[in-house]
Amino acid sequence: MHHHGYLWTSSKQRFDDEALRRPPHPDAPPADKPELIQRYREVKAEFPTVDLPPLETAHWLIKPAKLVRGTWEEPQEAAEWLGQRLAQYAPRFACESDRDSTRLTLLAYSAAERLSWDGDVSHGFYLERPTFLSVALVTCSPSRAAPDLACPTAVHT
Repeated sequence: MHHHGYLWTSSKQRFDDEALRRPPHPDAPPADKPELIQRYREVKAEFPTVDLPPLETAHWLIKPAKLVRGTWEEPQEAAEWLGQRLAQYAPRFACESDRDSTRLTLLAYSAAERLSWDGDVSHGFYLERPTFLSVALVTCSPSRAAPDLACPTAVHT
């Protein structure tokens, strides 16, 4: 069992493209809907490779290994990475209450707890300008939320 860290920042507009943040439905749309078929094909091709944060945290495991920002065996190590990223971005958080250091420490602490029972962790924050930060920790090998998903770094470990 190990944990992968993911971090993404970009425009809120890009983050809002929800079609590319969820895997395509297993069934293609009806043949008489060419505009839907075209969009379905685009999403099917792009979802596994696009760097957008997935709507379901475990679906990060479908993404390319190059998006993994770190891998840790121990939940505490992964949570420390999360805490460091939160502290790094805190000055840019759009909401002043999100910058509170005690709150950020509690988020890292709760991440260690959740990871210790094989859960996943995902947080999102609006930054200055219309920018969004997504930071996630995903338990892997196997994922509790999606046990059928393979480890994205298995070929590299």
